[in-house]
Amino acid sequence: MTLSTDTADKTRPNYTYQAVYRYLLDWIGALPPDVEHRLPSLRDLARRLNVSVSSTKCAYALLEDEGRVQARPKLGYFTRVSRASPHPEPLPNLLDRVFASARQPGMLALGSDAPAMLLSLEQPLLMLERELTRQYPRSQVPLYQPFGEQELRSVLAERYTRSAHDYWQAEHAFIGSDLRSLLELALRALNLEGQVALVESPCSWAVLRQLQAARMKVIEIPLQDEGRFDLAQFQQVLQDEPVRLAVLSSAVSAPHGTAMPAQDKQQVCRWLAEQGIWLFENDSYGAFGFDDAVARYRDFADPDRLLIFSTFDKLIGSEAPYGYLLCRQSTEAFQRLFLERAFRLSPIRQKAIAKLYRSGRLDSHLLRLRATLAERIQHMKDLLQRHGQGCLRVVEPQGGATLWLEATRPVDMRRVFERLLAQRIVIAPGEIFSLQGRWRSCLRLSCTVDWSQDIALALQGLVKAIQDETYTP
Repeated sequence: MTLSTDTADKTRPNYTYQAVYRYLLDWIGALPPDVEHRLPSLRDLARRLNVSVSSTKCAYALLEDEGRVQARPKLGYFTRVSRASPHPEPLPNLLDRVFASARQPGMLALGSDAPAMLLSLEQPLLMLERELTRQYPRSQVPLYQPFGEQELRSVLAERYTRSAHDYWQAEHAFIGSDLRSLLELALRALNLEGQVALVESPCSWAVLRQLQAARMKVIEIPLQDEGRFDLAQFQQVLQDEPVRLAVLSSAVSAPHGTAMPAQDKQQVCRWLAEQGIWLFENDSYGAFGFDDAVARYRDFADPDRLLIFSTFDKLIGSEAPYGYLLCRQSTEAFQRLFLERAFRLSPIRQKAIAKLYRSGRLDSHLLRLRATLAERIQHMKDLLQRHGQGCLRVVEPQGGATLWLEATRPVDMRRVFERLLAQRIVIAPGEIFSLQGRWRSCLRLSCTVDWSQDIALALQGLVKAIQDETYTP
């Protein structure tokens, strides 16, 4: 199978990697699941399908995120062996169905979460990359830099530095191909695999899946409607369980969309510091709060037990799929693991991202994007009020690109999801944001949908599916 030049031209730059992803998905699906198989290298696959290496890299990154393949340093990509389990877990099966369905042609994905879909910086990024390619001949650019391009690492250190007493250096920043790989290396570098982790709930499915892959016991602390923990419950868990790691959202929680008060974050950080617990601050949505003054956990955290992680694609778009982390401790362990992992990321692409930051273009873009997100969120709330028929309650968001909804009467959103698939509508049931079966009557609703479609009609279909499930005896 090859992707014709005509097809590639029509889909480039946004959709070529999706075609590669579907090709690999079909191929993997035809292989025996109980035996490990080696997959083509990035370059071999790019040559076979007549696409760019970056497109094959993005496709493999998606498959890694979904847990379908794994990368091994200097060996390549391999399928994951599927073994029968007497107690199958609901999360992977439902999660796989949600994402596989959302990527099928003609589907309306009401549950996606990609802020840059509304307003991306992909074209400026590619233009900068072309300019830099002329400025830096290939012979003068390293084939790869294992910790990330130095200029981009310096930019990240500068952006997270707040004062002469609270600062970061480029050596503290590491850049990888995707968020999943970064979390995997971070847990290994800090000897946290197999330990006890505490997370906010609902929690990012990518974080949950990686903690599962690291064989960690995950304790979920539910967020209340106003975005706060039950602090007494939080403290009790720390007293009863040998927690070594807490993964918490920096500003706006995802997918809940709420922001915890500063005093609560300060108390949480005080308890974590007292017990020497690592804080992994998820800053993927830190830039999308509607209030710039909202506190971050890093404002109060022990700097020697703090790791910040995030991605570029939420703000820039799919042409910037890289993830990054900052950590002041165990830099030698991080360097060793990154050398072994041998990420091969385009130095020129990273330089272009750094230039977007330094020029101020990214900051002005962020202001426009946040305004657009706030407008679309309000529009979606208006549509829900008009067509919801009292079936759904909205948790008031304080930022982000989604709405967290709860059915006003008990309903299994998994069954609602199945009903809507027949109408080519894909929702994100709340169940995929928990490992403990929470949030079955909830769902995440995206405000970065394809607004050229009849969203009001799709919401009416959602409401009808909820009503049909609610009243089915």
